Amino acid sequence: MDLESYLRRIGVERPSAPDAAALERLHQAHLLAVPFENLSIGWGEPIELDLALFFRKVVEERRGGGCFELNALFAWALGALGLEVDLLSARVRREAGGFGPDFDHMCLRVRASREDRLADVGFGDSFRRPLPLAPGTPHAEGRRTYLLRDAGGELELARREADGPWEPQYRLALVPRRLEEFSGMAEFHQTSPEGPFTRRRVCTLATPDGRITLSDAALVRTTLGGDRVETPLASEAEWELALRTHFGMRPPRRAGRPR
Repeated sequence: MDLESYLRRIGVERPSAPDAAALERLHQAHLLAVPFENLSIGWGEPIELDLALFFRKVVEERRGGGCFELNALFAWALGALGLEVDLLSARVRREAGGFGPDFDHMCLRVRASREDRLADVGFGDSFRRPLPLAPGTPHAEGRRTYLLRDAGGELELARREADGPWEPQYRLALVPRRLEEFSGMAEFHQTSPEGPFTRRRVCTLATPDGRITLSDAALVRTTLGGDRVETPLASEAEWELALRTHFGMRPPRRAGRPR
């Protein structure tokens, strides 16, 4: 795998030093260049936990991916640049309440400028700048504020809009993990009808002033200030055109009709 190709993919030059400023620049650049998407599931492309496959998909094929793919690849790049990185297991808040199991989500602990930081380029619409990996310091980004807080031996990432209530996002444990430990949940997310990714398609990318998201039925643009414009998509042809126009991707020829 070629680090310079990855850096070109996200549109940045090699940092002069592996410090906190470099981490923040790389984190934001990745989010602006590489979408979070689950399209491989509907297209019948098995996701294997293999860094070389992640590199081929994201860098060479200019695709996006899910948390295991994007955060593992980002961790590899940070390590190649001289930063200390650990893979962490997180449990995502469920719509019906409670949290998922261990290895439900992958995030990263990165040591930069003698401080541990939480990095995560694989959670879709979330924080853009790495957070100090310690409870109690709010982190404002536009109308949103993020906070890490103690949660019974774990850290909980919470978010609020403007002056609204704090909403839990996920809980993480500060125990270094290996990529292969996420294999069970990677299989679950690809195959289970009870999982969040087998029931709907999503492709979402941060923009300098907000976000653009393609769902099954609409293209949605949001701004950091809270504005939202939704464009309904009346057909699969319109959906594919939106995917090609806004994300530079198209379905593989071998794919059947989406579910």
